[in-house]
Amino acid sequence: MIQLSERLMAMEESATIAMSRKSRELKVQGKDVISLSLGEPDFNTPQFIKDAATKAMDDNFTKYMPVPGYDDLRESISKKFKRDNNLHYDTDQIVVSTGAKQSIANVVLTLINPGDEVIIPAPYWVSYIEIVKVAGGVPVMVNAGIEKDFKITGKELEEAITTRTKLVIFSTPCNPTGSVYSKEELQDLANSIKKHPSLIVLCDEIYEHINFESKHESLAQFEEVYEQVVTVNGVSKAWAMTGWRLGYIGAPKKIAGACTKVQGQFTSGTSSITQKAAIAAMEADPVSIKRHDLSF
Repeated sequence: MIQLSERLMAMEESATIAMSRKSRELKVQGKDVISLSLGEPDFNTPQFIKDAATKAMDDNFTKYMPVPGYDDLRESISKKFKRDNNLHYDTDQIVVSTGAKQSIANVVLTLINPGDEVIIPAPYWVSYIEIVKVAGGVPVMVNAGIEKDFKITGKELEEAITTRTKLVIFSTPCNPTGSVYSKEELQDLANSIKKHPSLIVLCDEIYEHINFESKHESLAQFEEVYEQVVTVNGVSKAWAMTGWRLGYIGAPKKIAGACTKVQGQFTSGTSSITQKAAIAAMEADPVSIKRHDLSF
């Protein structure tokens, strides 16, 4: 008799994936379905990115690659962080993974021991909870209802922190609500975070450019908490590269090194072809996304 691990049995299937599977099944049956599950952009990967992938294959970038990513890609990401977010990350603070989801999992697995508490504002992206549970952590939800524009304050964060709190995970722009933290709101959070030097905050910014009303701000811009923040981003949403699978982090060097160690035992490096294509995305002017003047 096959006995599956307790770790697996404690894990729920991704609700997003389950909804997507169900919508595909209904479409096969001829049903007219509008799927609101996967965060799939409504345009295709820009042609100049696909051209960069073709060139990578022609240039024989089809072999094993460094676990944390090619140096030239990490240099491009470093420049992107500075250009778009006013954040300084050296290349050895950047780790490239097979999607932002793996980036998040890497961070959680490197930090969380069984029983450690992880604060997550609710509503939240479904995978945060399950990734924490796999690591043996205890998710602690802080409710952020519609009356709060689905955001928490520094006071609410501080009230949720205990002696067992190790990590905070949140997103801005928020998945699934779309709420965007202002610079002032992030400063309020930073004021509370800095009182707890051992606390790490994972700031998921994958929806950075899916933002139509306000300026995106990064938590790591505040010097007093810079060493406590891991910034997560990727190419799936902004550049419609969901199928290419590439995410990345900017993090304190100790955490970046730990994530490289974990990733080296699970997947090694992200697709060499995807990495070369991602350089083209990183070096493109993000304003062009909003203008919709690229050749799709």
